[in-house]
Amino acid sequence: MKRFPLLLAALALASLLGCSDFGKVDQGRVVAFDKDAKKVTFIRDKKADPAAPDYNGLPPVVYQMPVDPAETGPAPKAGLRMKLDTQKSQIVIFDPQAQAFKTINFKIHDIQENVDKDHPLVFDKEASKAKQFPMVDKAKKTVTIYSGRQKLLVTFSVPDEYMAWPDATWDAGDEVRVYYKDEGKALRFMNISKTDIFKK
Repeated sequence: MKRFPLLLAALALASLLGCSDFGKVDQGRVVAFDKDAKKVTFIRDKKADPAAPDYNGLPPVVYQMPVDPAETGPAPKAGLRMKLDTQKSQIVIFDPQAQAFKTINFKIHDIQENVDKDHPLVFDKEASKAKQFPMVDKAKKTVTIYSGRQKLLVTFSVPDEYMAWPDATWDAGDEVRVYYKDEGKALRFMNISKTDIFKK
């Protein structure tokens, strides 16, 4: 874990320099992770802006994880949600079968705004851990999603055909960053979503 600050410095330097001898940096949101084969698949973030990422880089990219465990952070969580737009009542997901994005219209049943990650609606203080989302209620045909970045907790319903899709359809995968020199082969891997760069 002590190597993460060094990794961040290396990634930042590589990002500034762009390429060549220092390799390249790639990052995005994970849509698949093969733990046994140590392969991660993600959708590129075209903006690389933490406040407003733009996951629209198709096709998805696949990287072989580093062999050295010291160059790898926590294992990533995969999810298919790319964008949640409550103004338009739409959610954008990555469809693995079609290898394309799909925009699904939904009907909002409830929405809570300005919900911080330690809010009782999303954090179990007694158990000292975050509540699990998405919550899929097959009987009521509703999906409840929490977006920490948008500070939104929203419950909505989608057309019946989508209720049979896996729960991970509505979940956002971890944001990850890789440092590489050869295409598809990560020399260093960082799980941005699960790394506290300020923790000592």
